[in-house]
Amino acid sequence: MKEKTYYELAREHQAEYKNDILLAVADGQLKELRKKVSGEEKEIAFLTAEHSAGMKTYVRGIIMVLMKAVYQVLERDKIEKVSVEHSLGPGYYIEIKGAAVGEKGISEEIRKKIKDRMHRLVEEDIIFDKYTMNTSEAVRRFHEYRMYDKEKLFKYRRVSKTNIYNLDGFEDYFFGYMPYSTGALKYFDLYSFDKGLILQLPTRKEPTRVPEFVPRNKLFSVLREASRWNQTMEIATVGALNDVIASGGMSDLMLVQEALQEKKIGEIAEQIASSKGKKFVMIAGPSSSGKTTFSHRLSIQLRTFGLKPHPIAVDDYFVDREKTPKNEDGTYNFECLEALDIEQFNKDMLALLAGETVELPTFNFKTGKREYKGNYKKLGRDDILVIEGIHGLNDKLSYSLPAESKFKIYISALTTLNIDEHNQIPTSDGRLIRRMVRDARTRGASAARTIDMWSSVRAGEEEYIFPFQEQADVMFNSALIYELAVLKQYAEPILFGIREDEPAYMEAKRILKFLDYFVGVSSEDVPKNSILREFVGNSYFHI
Repeated sequence: MKEKTYYELAREHQAEYKNDILLAVADGQLKELRKKVSGEEKEIAFLTAEHSAGMKTYVRGIIMVLMKAVYQVLERDKIEKVSVEHSLGPGYYIEIKGAAVGEKGISEEIRKKIKDRMHRLVEEDIIFDKYTMNTSEAVRRFHEYRMYDKEKLFKYRRVSKTNIYNLDGFEDYFFGYMPYSTGALKYFDLYSFDKGLILQLPTRKEPTRVPEFVPRNKLFSVLREASRWNQTMEIATVGALNDVIASGGMSDLMLVQEALQEKKIGEIAEQIASSKGKKFVMIAGPSSSGKTTFSHRLSIQLRTFGLKPHPIAVDDYFVDREKTPKNEDGTYNFECLEALDIEQFNKDMLALLAGETVELPTFNFKTGKREYKGNYKKLGRDDILVIEGIHGLNDKLSYSLPAESKFKIYISALTTLNIDEHNQIPTSDGRLIRRMVRDARTRGASAARTIDMWSSVRAGEEEYIFPFQEQADVMFNSALIYELAVLKQYAEPILFGIREDEPAYMEAKRILKFLDYFVGVSSEDVPKNSILREFVGNSYFHI
């Protein structure tokens, strides 16, 4: 009797799902649909693009379709490099370098041809073949294909075998599983942007609808600047970072990266100081962006310009616990705007702006009550408030304050280091690893707990932070090019502690595989005022 594959089993159950099945889960283990069902599985489920792992699979699949289309439309020997640079919302910025496109970048004619070819590849429903080869052979092939970032990456692989995907003759390596065939990748669009392309994709909320591309010019500018700095340092990928570590250059790299961040913070402080009438510095960003350390370092820089900064945490304006709005499942929603006493916040800030003395509150997270402990403030000519909170960029929080009195800063760990030219490191992965390490150190929280709550955290960011990021006066990238090599030492032990029967196991396994690409380094040389110290500990600041 012929053994059945998960793909064949998925087809039998497809009618039970609203969207195309992309992966299987057998007894808690992710399975590609090409795999054969052993018959010993106790429980089998299927994943679509509505699930995080399913969407990641969708993204990998459509990126390989794009690569195949590019190499079909353009002459291969005229392509120097095709790279997935970074994500912009539900889109990915793609660059093509070489004589095939020239200095001006990708023309409209080329964009249309690539898009049309991608649609044909999807319509042809081509199977993604997968096979194993010696790592040394993979290195040879990637050199031949001019995929030099992959060649460098595999130099540090400790395994003797490597899995390669083949799409109708086009070979590539991807971090993670692929769909069964191209037919499941129907939803995408391709836009021209800057000198490259935006591969626009659906979201997990609406896997069959591709939202229109809305340029995020400030965010793109920050990402591009970081990418160019990486290229100047010749460390755009994990393999290049590993080269620096292996050659003993990590200490110098740390100093240069930290100096660059300090320079950026100083420039922001100078911009604030030279702006007339700025009394409120509003800082917002997603979880584990390093907002607290950034606030301290910005305050120090502001003092060099003769200003007197005073930190205020918006969290101190939480309403009392019993008044906190609740989610559908009955849990408290601490991230919505209504969880804050907006009226009292505005009343206090206006009074300060008018030169009055105000007693500021402190929120007691144990009792769930706001308390007043004699923290009086009065703003003098050189005083300035540094306000940190997730709603800092939303004018509904500070609706009564004059626009000219506010200076808005968006901060996030915008990772621009990539695994290789076709495998991007999502910024959310870097922040998740930061948070796992910090939660384990400061809150005694397990990595499993942090992973379990991460989707809820991300949902809050999508609703309350990301829509306002372009309203910032400046953006600050808190990612450090070297940080994952350091965080690896802290993250691996707590991830290995997650049991196979825990819901977080699949995600833990994925992150462990990802961290395996990095050569680990000690945190010993990380400066005491570094943003990374907020997560690994031993910071100069009391955080």
